[in-house]
Amino acid sequence: MLIVKEIEFESVLDKFGHDRLRVRLKIDKGELIDVVYQFETLIEDYWTPIVRYDCAHGFFHRDILKPNGDKEKQEIVIDNLKSASKYAEQDLKDRWEWYKERYIKKMKGHKQ
Repeated sequence: MLIVKEIEFESVLDKFGHDRLRVRLKIDKGELIDVVYQFETLIEDYWTPIVRYDCAHGFFHRDILKPNGDKEKQEIVIDNLKSASKYAEQDLKDRWEWYKERYIKKMKGHKQ
């Protein structure tokens, strides 16, 4: 019988509370079996996803979301899900401001 424990939490990334990291982990018998790390920013009173790491589609990857609804999918090849989870968390904590700036520039119609 599969007994999955699901853990969800949010971490505020900026001093104003306008940027957050949402995390969902699924654990079965002490083993990490699924992860979602998503960086979101508050734009016009709406939490807007900017970057998401997950295992959907059968592989660990990063989706860079665009204002027009498109997404850029990048496979991340890492030995195990625990390491992948640490990678995703560290990347988003280190680079959230860069991801946000890039997203906002695309919203304003600037080309990258």
